[in-house]
Amino acid sequence: MNNNQLMQQDYETRSLDTICTNDSQLQERWYSHIKYLIVGLFFGITFVKAEIVSWFRIQEMFRLESFHMYGVIGTAVVVGMLSVWLIKKRKIKTIEGEEVVFHPKKFNKGQVIGGLLFGLGWAMTGACPGPLFAQIGTGAFTVLVTLLSAIAGTWVYGYFRERLPH
Repeated sequence: MNNNQLMQQDYETRSLDTICTNDSQLQERWYSHIKYLIVGLFFGITFVKAEIVSWFRIQEMFRLESFHMYGVIGTAVVVGMLSVWLIKKRKIKTIEGEEVVFHPKKFNKGQVIGGLLFGLGWAMTGACPGPLFAQIGTGAFTVLVTLLSAIAGTWVYGYFRERLPH
């Protein structure tokens, strides 16, 4: 492969990344991040009250014994779809007045493999990355093992990323 082909392959691989690129030039003060803390606390309390962080509820879902989690996930998908549609249709901007841009993603087989690994880990541990901190906040400190495993898995992926098929 010549240098141009290598650069194009690297660009295509990097375009598959889910890394958030923030083009904002706004400089925020440290206290402006308190809004994220408040939203995080709100979601954590909501997750606990809705039993989304319940290991029992997650196991029920994977055993196909209850509709509870499927209802929560389905509702989230519908709300997300409606939100994206409204943002695109009304050209809604961020709180800071910046345009919201959605970039298309190409499908690849790694997404299927990753989804299967994610689902397997979710079924085995009863935790997915979203509610991990809410579970720890409720006193389920054994979930720290899951959190450390998620961090280790992310590190391993980052280390081998260039050698993996994308």
